[in-house]
Amino acid sequence: MRGGCRLLPLLLLCGLCGGRELAPGAVTCGSVLKLLNTRHSVRLHSHEVKYGSGEICAVPAASVPFFSLEGAIPRSTGTGSGQQSVTGVEASDDANSYWRVRGKADGSCQRGTPVKCGQAIRLTHVNTGKNLHTHHFPSPLSNNQEVSAFGDDGEGDDLDIWIVQCSGTHWEREDAVRFKHVGTEVFLSITGEQYGHPIRGQREVHGMPTANHHNYWKAMEGVFIKPSMDLAKHDEL
Repeated sequence: MRGGCRLLPLLLLCGLCGGRELAPGAVTCGSVLKLLNTRHSVRLHSHEVKYGSGEICAVPAASVPFFSLEGAIPRSTGTGSGQQSVTGVEASDDANSYWRVRGKADGSCQRGTPVKCGQAIRLTHVNTGKNLHTHHFPSPLSNNQEVSAFGDDGEGDDLDIWIVQCSGTHWEREDAVRFKHVGTEVFLSITGEQYGHPIRGQREVHGMPTANHHNYWKAMEGVFIKPSMDLAKHDEL
């Protein structure tokens, strides 16, 4: 999984080899993609910046609260899990916004097979090998539920599991879907709160207990694996 940074450019190149683009269709297991929040037009993102660890902290401001990095003299609010933060970014070309679609550890998501509506999946951040995760910590800006990236080399715990909620048979790339967390029953959401330095303008990603227009996501840029692709030989990105 730590080779994800090196393999990603190759994957993206091979996904377009021969001058063709993959036709629209279902999102498949093993695919690498970016996810756009359709309400706020930002992509799901992560990076090696942690919540509430002293490395990053929430600081009040006159208009909106934001995060501030204090350099050699870090400050901490004493809140947050200390896990890797997950945010939303406007840029469409940021390599830290790629996620790999995986099943649970039981092998229920065979590479190249369409993801079904109602299926349990994991979303693994390609560049850091951590899984999209949530737990009973308050998010720093909205006081909803913190969403983090957790684990090592793609392996975390049961709180990395999300259900794909969609209206048809499969998760279609052209459709907006929701992700409902199995362990805490919240929805992956963005409501618009923005961070300050050092991740100025990035949006807070959090879990909300209700389904609403803030928790719709759409598959965007990426490589959508098919069983016939040679890339299927790689077990890990």
